[in-house]
Amino acid sequence: MNTPSRAALTLPVGDPLVCLPAPDTPVAGADEGIGQIGVGGRWSNRKRRLALPAPGRRWTRCPVVCTIACMPLEDAITVTADRIAVLLGAGVDPQTPLPGAGWTVGDAAAHLALAGKLMADIGAGEDRPYGDGTPGGLAAANRVSLAAFPERDPVVLGKVIADQARAFVAAAAGRSPQEPVLTPMGPMDVATLGSYLLAHLLGHGYDIAVALRRPHMVERDVVAFTLPFIRLAMPRVVNADAAGHQACYAIRTGRDRFAVTFADGVPTVTDIPPRRPDCTIAIDPVAFLLLALGRWSAPAVMARAKVVVWGRRPWLGPRFPGLFTAP
Repeated sequence: MNTPSRAALTLPVGDPLVCLPAPDTPVAGADEGIGQIGVGGRWSNRKRRLALPAPGRRWTRCPVVCTIACMPLEDAITVTADRIAVLLGAGVDPQTPLPGAGWTVGDAAAHLALAGKLMADIGAGEDRPYGDGTPGGLAAANRVSLAAFPERDPVVLGKVIADQARAFVAAAAGRSPQEPVLTPMGPMDVATLGSYLLAHLLGHGYDIAVALRRPHMVERDVVAFTLPFIRLAMPRVVNADAAGHQACYAIRTGRDRFAVTFADGVPTVTDIPPRRPDCTIAIDPVAFLLLALGRWSAPAVMARAKVVVWGRRPWLGPRFPGLFTAP
């Protein structure tokens, strides 16, 4: 399949996202070049004209249709927040329950608004203690913060979510990506904090989309941006089921590879396996993130044929997700 040059579509850090036309939308004044348009984060197999900005002008953002594969992390954050804001548009009932959770759509939106402000403040260098870094401690802190924040209007909260995402991006732009910060999930650098924010937006954005029976925004090309946080968080969310566990796992998700090695129940995450893996897990990126965030179960992933395992001890594959508690 022929695709346009990714170099031609990739924007430098800080530039607005190139916004491509929605499917079946004619583009007036498009240049003559014909190529494949990235729709919703994937390359479409339909040829369409590429509408290029006039000299001295830039495209505005499109919150729904975009080429996620070609954007930097900061654009992935703001586009995801924009797509959540679109979901929370006029007419949405904030009392709509989230499937399998004790929250409503209004609660999830309020949590995203509060968390966005928290992340933006941390990105700006403020000290914002929140929970104790454990899944249980974070859940308790979430309950306290939601009880103190009565706003549940989806439209109002959608705007706050989008605004706070931009506030984080602006704050982080003035700091070194390697600068350390203290977050609700413990210490990390500013770049990984951005990865954390994106994973958080995607997880709760997925919940809202499912509750409203709308398409979600978790797409395979954006998952790569969340991996720095997921890899960092793994040793911090290991649970009691991992006690005494000894095994080396090789993880393959999309184009990304890493290893998780357990020694006496303690996991270490590395770029390559330190020894021959006991179990190799090849998993679809979307399934990987939703599994890591606790939105899908291992049986659900296997039922959707999104994972393949092999190695000397392949039976360890289905056990792997149960060694961690989703934050």
